[in-house]
Amino acid sequence: MPPEVDPQLKRLEDRLRELGSVVVCYSGGVDSAFVLLVAHRVLGDRAVGLTAVSPSLAPAEKALAIRVAKEIGARHELVDTHEIDDPNYAKNPVDRCYYCKSELYDVAEKWAREQGFQAIANGTNTDDLGDYRPGLEAAREAKVVSPLVEVGMSKADVRRHSKALGLGVWDKPASACLSSRLPYGTEVTRERLAQIGGLEEDLRALGFRQLRVRWHEKIARIEIAQDELSRALDPAVRDRIVAAGKKHGFVYVTLDLQGYRTGSHNELLVGNSLRIVS
Repeated sequence: MPPEVDPQLKRLEDRLRELGSVVVCYSGGVDSAFVLLVAHRVLGDRAVGLTAVSPSLAPAEKALAIRVAKEIGARHELVDTHEIDDPNYAKNPVDRCYYCKSELYDVAEKWAREQGFQAIANGTNTDDLGDYRPGLEAAREAKVVSPLVEVGMSKADVRRHSKALGLGVWDKPASACLSSRLPYGTEVTRERLAQIGGLEEDLRALGFRQLRVRWHEKIARIEIAQDELSRALDPAVRDRIVAAGKKHGFVYVTLDLQGYRTGSHNELLVGNSLRIVS
């Protein structure tokens, strides 16, 4: 069905049009990029993408957000956030994302108020409701609009519509902030985030597309998509992976045989507490 007559897309357009003007909390990932694209289509300059810049944002993700916003043609603003200076965030509790999103939405609300924008929106989709995501509570408290949830769009729906509308990142792998690579209870520091981000950048330079570097003190536990694992085990590639890990300060460089998966640190959670494993 052509995107201009798709009823689900039409509902999203109508909902965004109702807002009058909107600040989209925009990371450059497919979900928030799609919301920004549709908002720009129906609201023009009354829609703006706002990207939070902090040590937890990988430089490559920042550059991508800038590029995609230009491709969309939407107004795009970068704002500094300081969640890492909040002790509640830095100690990395299981609800770390709550403090991150609270900081983001506080900054977005102030920016929107000063610039005369009426609403703040995010890129949460219906699939996000099934995982442990304390950032959703921060959105609720800040009265942030989740238009994809309101019209019932899943991740698959977002990718389908994004592809139909020509959004270049329609198939971009999920990309959480760098702090998500640290086990809960491990302090978030600028140095550790730079270490993780540097190694992930080097792994992408080796051609790996979907990956995470999980930080365990002297150990880098690397998750790579299942269909890329065999290449990682090639002796020549393996040696380059090890060299990259050591360059960024890891003593041991390991490959997680389960492969890439979102939220693998959540596997240690029981309710909202940590399971102690030996």
